[in-house]
Amino acid sequence: MADEIAQQQRRLRFKKSLQELSGMKGMGTELVSVVIPPDRMIHDVRHHLSNEAGQAANIKSKSTKKHVTDAIESALSTLNRYKTPGEGGIAIFVGHVIVGNNKTRLMSTVIDDPPEPFSSFRYRCDSTFEVSQLEEMLIDRTSYALFVIDRSEAAYGLASGKKLHCQEHITSLVPSKHGRGGQSAQRFERLIEEAAHNFFKKAAERASNYWLPMVQDLKGVIIGGPGATKDFVVKNDYFHHEIKKLIAEPYFDVGYSNESGLRELIQRAGSTMDQIELDVERTIVDEFLQEVMKSNPKATYGEIMIRSALDQGAVATLLLSEAITKRRVRWFCKECKNEWETTHEKSSVNPTCPECKSSKVNEDKENSMELIDELTILAGHTSAKVRLISLDTEEGSTLYTAFGGITALLRYPIS
Repeated sequence: MADEIAQQQRRLRFKKSLQELSGMKGMGTELVSVVIPPDRMIHDVRHHLSNEAGQAANIKSKSTKKHVTDAIESALSTLNRYKTPGEGGIAIFVGHVIVGNNKTRLMSTVIDDPPEPFSSFRYRCDSTFEVSQLEEMLIDRTSYALFVIDRSEAAYGLASGKKLHCQEHITSLVPSKHGRGGQSAQRFERLIEEAAHNFFKKAAERASNYWLPMVQDLKGVIIGGPGATKDFVVKNDYFHHEIKKLIAEPYFDVGYSNESGLRELIQRAGSTMDQIELDVERTIVDEFLQEVMKSNPKATYGEIMIRSALDQGAVATLLLSEAITKRRVRWFCKECKNEWETTHEKSSVNPTCPECKSSKVNEDKENSMELIDELTILAGHTSAKVRLISLDTEEGSTLYTAFGGITALLRYPIS
């Protein structure tokens, strides 16, 4: 697999692990989190855990004492598989997790291929797992600042990764023009321009103050609006000088100066914001949606059709939703030794053997994998591109809900 796809999948596995860990809870302070950075020696961590096991002997509650001890012993057993933390480090999350009806089960999750190295050592025993370092890794720091304005309203925010965040929508008190003449008209004109100046200053200052703490992570500032006001605000130095350095040209005409205007700005500024995944994702899903509606489409969807297209070498780009949770599982029957594969939901019960109908069926874990990983490998056999699509955009959500999240753009139409 290409390095880019491998990194995408690593982040996706990491994201799913984080979602699962965030939802786990223990009866008491029984869940053990151990985060080991690359520069920490494994034997030092073993020594630390051994000391913690000794401290656990002082816990008064027998059940809590047993559960904490079990968790630490499990963590020590896991560490025995490693000589070093590796380039990224290791995180171990283990403990008796509530599974319903006041019952718990010992669960263990190990992360040894994080998308970036763990920064510091962490040991914690609590009712939830310590996942703050994991959450930090998933923050997309490739961002563009967005700003739309006219004389009546303004809005500003961020486009980061696949997400749009509107920080604030501001309405002005600038009065409209009127038909009076003489000195009264001149006086009202001055008042109108003074109110407009104050509004422009307030909107630009608020936006600048919001962006300045993150200025090192901003790739640019994109400006838009329905009329000439946007040009006036930039030209007359309403923005902080550090922000003004990042303002990208051209400025874009959009229909509104609110959150809808920010969304339209992203669409119009797609070529400028070429590193923002939001626009890339929207464009490729739109291409699929337009193609699949044609009478002889170079697009298909559904697992059966996708597998057929991959077998024929017809897939140009495979589009897979990040929301897919299914696995491609190899089964074996203890009774008749039959082996077969199915696509299987994680929460589903094991199937019966299709040959002898026996229920004594087990999963061959060494030859099973996530469905996303398996389809990606198949795509690699014919040099097809693979794109993982999130649910963070309307287009990505449509891809999952309407098409099952397994779709493809083809090199040629297939029947």
